[in-house]
Amino acid sequence: MNEQVTSRPDSAAPGAPTTDVLLTAEVFDGEQGCIAQARALADRFLSRLVAEWLAVLGEHTRSDLMLAVSELITNADRYSHGPYMLELEGNAQRISVTVYDSSTALPVLYSPDPARLGGHGMEIVVALCDRVTAERVPVGKRIRAEFELSS
Repeated sequence: MNEQVTSRPDSAAPGAPTTDVLLTAEVFDGEQGCIAQARALADRFLSRLVAEWLAVLGEHTRSDLMLAVSELITNADRYSHGPYMLELEGNAQRISVTVYDSSTALPVLYSPDPARLGGHGMEIVVALCDRVTAERVPVGKRIRAEFELSS
């Protein structure tokens, strides 16, 4: 497992804003079970964020974040040609879910259409998150979904 974690330093002044974050990342190769593994990584990350950073998760934050992870990993698995990486970053104020994959094709956001088969992944992610960005990067593309937390 390629996992990387950064924890809050003990020297942070109480109540002072910090740029330090809890960070974890894992690379997936598209093998069966990757989506479940990504969701498990996100669940462990949220548990640590609550326990160590005293983050307050709203009533639907955990389920919304898990669904966003599922949709973003599913898209990376379906549309990229190679491994992809899930990166989770957060503190007591916000969480970001970032997926890097090898495809340079940016996602298409279709107009809502309940009769359309498929193509709803990014529509779901946009509806769940406070901010979504997609951009090309040297390895392909990066899609970041951000969640603002209660304080």
